[in-house]
Amino acid sequence: MNKTLSLKQEIAYAAGMIGWSTMTNIIIVMLPYFYLPPSNAGLPPLVPQLVLLGAFNILSIIAASGRLVDAIYDPFIASRSDASTNKNGRRMPFMKWAIVPAMIFCGLVFYPIQKTESLHNAWWLTITLCLFFISVTTYIIPYNALLAEVTNTPRQKVKLSSYQQVGFVIGIILSACTNNFADLVEANFHLDNRSEAIQAAIWGLCILSGLVMLLPVFFINEKEFTVAKPTHVPLWPAIKNTFKNSNFKYYLISDFAFYTALSIISSGLLFFCTVLLGLPESEGGKFMGAMVIASLLFYPLVNFGSVKIGKKPFVLLAFGVLCLIFVTIFFLGKLPIGPYTQIYILVLSASFPLAALGILPTAILADIAQKDTLKTGENHEGMFFAVKYLFVKLGQTLGIAIFAMLTIYGKDPGNDYGLRLNGVVGFGLCLIALLFFSRFKEEK
Repeated sequence: MNKTLSLKQEIAYAAGMIGWSTMTNIIIVMLPYFYLPPSNAGLPPLVPQLVLLGAFNILSIIAASGRLVDAIYDPFIASRSDASTNKNGRRMPFMKWAIVPAMIFCGLVFYPIQKTESLHNAWWLTITLCLFFISVTTYIIPYNALLAEVTNTPRQKVKLSSYQQVGFVIGIILSACTNNFADLVEANFHLDNRSEAIQAAIWGLCILSGLVMLLPVFFINEKEFTVAKPTHVPLWPAIKNTFKNSNFKYYLISDFAFYTALSIISSGLLFFCTVLLGLPESEGGKFMGAMVIASLLFYPLVNFGSVKIGKKPFVLLAFGVLCLIFVTIFFLGKLPIGPYTQIYILVLSASFPLAALGILPTAILADIAQKDTLKTGENHEGMFFAVKYLFVKLGQTLGIAIFAMLTIYGKDPGNDYGLRLNGVVGFGLCLIALLFFSRFKEEK
């Protein structure tokens, strides 16, 4: 049996997820708010609200174009990582060189060429988003493939996935608090320009992200924990092999639907708070923090319960709860209770799905990849995670695009129907996820 990670190394591994999650969620949370803000945000719109074919506005097309480039690049980097013969390992060398470009391009996304509404900003945003997605993909695909290689048992996979999920939700909290950090910048550096305060806060978060992404590289010697050999299956046959696994297909569709729905919530959080409930924008980070802290209480239940009764029942229950949460979003601000009560009921209800769907899917996929390796004799864990994260990122992009498209039908106080429609779409997506994952066959 291979050597196992120490607690310090497990924490270092999870820290890598904090950086990736923070930067990726800054894009999800802040991009619509920064470039197409609501009328009460105190920010100028930076790209025209042009509508094509009656549904697609320019921001949704930009987000989709960035992910299209990423979609082509994902399997390429997975194939290169799986086939690597680098003496330092198949994963760490890629991760190390991706960190600085990811930091730089994440920051540049929020530095438009002009400070007013302009098509030049649209082109700049398209280029910087593409370069950010390519950089961060070069880190996350090898990083996630490593999980299947440094764990030996299903229990270890769930445990490391739990630590990884803690890192992911810390990243969500940090990104959701961008406006809170911007408040601190304004107060301490006496900035009067809100856009510049947000930019400074984002640069600070990017630097922090880069530092924590270095921790796995420093603390884990890949060669000590994995004896996996480079795979010799060419790129396209390797992709097709993953889709021959029926369990993986059900997993993939439900995961895609979930991340699309999650992206809608993340993109809309500031709008739901400020427009539907009339609360200050800085409250968004507090609500996200409350949700994550509450989700930590469910971690022991999910860990021990999944070992006793299996992972599938917890995943299905989580999708069911999310369906109810999205129905509630449609009625936010119209319920006969105070706005703070409404939002806290919503975020606390989301804490169980956040725990279950954060921990279990990664562990499930590591099981799928490991069983496939035993069956085929080929180590292409990276390809399974590449296909998963390709669909995660497509889902995140579709979520941003759906949210941006629905703003056409109202995103301002008194004209908010587009924001409410996100609840209807999110309900449909979570129902799809539940139905497809119900067909997943879990081995007892």
